[in-house]
Amino acid sequence: MVPLVFFLLALPLAGSPAAEVRLPAPQPHAAPVPITTALIEQLVREAGTNHPALLAAAARVQAARHQVAGVRSWADPMFMLGYAVTSSRGAKLSEEGNLAYSLEQKLPLWGKPRSARQVAEAEAAVAGANVDFKRRQIRGLIARAVYPLALSERVAAILREDLEWSETMVDLTLQRYRLGTVLQSDWLRMQNERAKRTEQLRTELLQRDQNGAALNRLLRRDLRSPWPSLRLPEIAPPVAYTPALVAVALQSDARVAVLRSEIAQAGAQAELVRRQRYPDVSVGIAGRQYSGDAGLREGFFTMKLNLPWGNAEKYRADYRREQSRVQTAELELADYELTVREELYHLLQRIDAARRQAVLYRDQIIPRSEQAITAAYAAWENQRGMINDLLELRRQVLEGRLLFARAVTEQHQLLSELIYYYGVELRPVSVARAPAASAHGAATAVPNTAPIPRHH
Repeated sequence: MVPLVFFLLALPLAGSPAAEVRLPAPQPHAAPVPITTALIEQLVREAGTNHPALLAAAARVQAARHQVAGVRSWADPMFMLGYAVTSSRGAKLSEEGNLAYSLEQKLPLWGKPRSARQVAEAEAAVAGANVDFKRRQIRGLIARAVYPLALSERVAAILREDLEWSETMVDLTLQRYRLGTVLQSDWLRMQNERAKRTEQLRTELLQRDQNGAALNRLLRRDLRSPWPSLRLPEIAPPVAYTPALVAVALQSDARVAVLRSEIAQAGAQAELVRRQRYPDVSVGIAGRQYSGDAGLREGFFTMKLNLPWGNAEKYRADYRREQSRVQTAELELADYELTVREELYHLLQRIDAARRQAVLYRDQIIPRSEQAITAAYAAWENQRGMINDLLELRRQVLEGRLLFARAVTEQHQLLSELIYYYGVELRPVSVARAPAASAHGAATAVPNTAPIPRHH
């Protein structure tokens, strides 16, 4: 009965909601770091200081602000200086003057400078909305990259436990083979199981390094920078598709903000083009004097304006072009809002499917498989069962635990899309004040823990 007791102690208990999975840690005494909103926000802040895409977007905003500051209300005055060699009318240059000069200033009429400034401000608003959109993308990518790293930790821990079970079974089968109670093929088969599990564990550890490198690239760290052990959160509660949630997504979606800014920019550009059909008016002073005695011969005031009425139809065509661009931007926004509604619906369906799968494996499949393998081991120990049945049931337990971890990971990855791409805040997932989970599928709130330490 000693091997049976050892076997029961080695059985996985992570299928139970209250059980903890032992994760491999880079440091011997480092506790697993839970994935929380605070953790992801810290990583986002780190990426915001050194990620090239975010820095480039911020530089565009700075350039747009300089463009706003560079809009001129008053155009540069025009100065003209001329020198006459001969008189066109046969008169003496000393009488007409051989030096001509003028100073001309364009007047800021018809609201043209104000419209130009509004266009520049609209471009700056578009650049700012693009920064928020790019930051939202980076946040989503970081959130999605954190969970596969934690999943690799969980899978490696499961495979390591199964490898320990396989090693124990190899020793136990060898002892029973020497006693003549099992066949040699049983012992060889257990050795094959141990070899396969060893390779699976090695592959998963390499996958963990790859997931860590992908996250390091997003943070612009050295790709080989180590990470502490991360712990997957519990199963999150369901999220319903409601009109209120759709309204929040449409209001908070960063891409919607960009499209609305582009509509405002197109409207400002259309208004500027509309004002271009008004004439440009300039006033100035001019004079003539003779270089021989520096005497002023004549002086006069001037006013200039162009005559745009001959091209009135052309100006109207330009304005209609800009109005079409405004309409295009509005239709693109309407189309994207429909896309958001559809994608949000499919996203919530996938979140619900992942949650139901996780609950199924946690509450039904894994416990039944564990009970079945316990009975199969007892039958095999008493020489009433086949080792094939024992191995098959053990694979079912392993598969159930792996699929449970992957389902939880998928659910939280999809929830991260909902939170970081669409701006939907789910308080039960992101706030520490939510109640603890029960044993029947209510997820615990993600605690707001201390930031993740960096290891160099």
